[in-house]
Amino acid sequence: MLQGFKEFISRGNAVDLAVGVVIGAAFTSVVNALVEKVLNPLIGGLFGSPSFDNTWVITLGLSGEKAEVLPFAVVTALVNFLLVAAALYFFVVLPMNGLAARRKVEEVEPEAPAEDVRVLTEIRDLLAAQGAERPL
Repeated sequence: MLQGFKEFISRGNAVDLAVGVVIGAAFTSVVNALVEKVLNPLIGGLFGSPSFDNTWVITLGLSGEKAEVLPFAVVTALVNFLLVAAALYFFVVLPMNGLAARRKVEEVEPEAPAEDVRVLTEIRDLLAAQGAERPL
């Protein structure tokens, strides 16, 4: 049983997954700072508030205690999701794709020989084959 566990742990994909989770957790603070400190203030400057939570508030209260329903909190969550996705795409994915494209070594296919070169090569091969068949 311990041997199977050791094999599982030492497999590359388990280690890669662990490293990915740790790096992802560390990178979360970078993306959150970008969204909260850069993009949300821009939205706040354009719309007056970086949050849509209080756009429409429904107050309920039958027993003396008031309860507030904030339906636009869902809109705020969706906007934040889109901001995080956009920040990741434009500041991480696009630059990494550009870097990968620059690093990629394009394999150049050799051009097919011209027809006359191909015919001459066949003639040479036939003459070589005939010369090997004839004894001296």
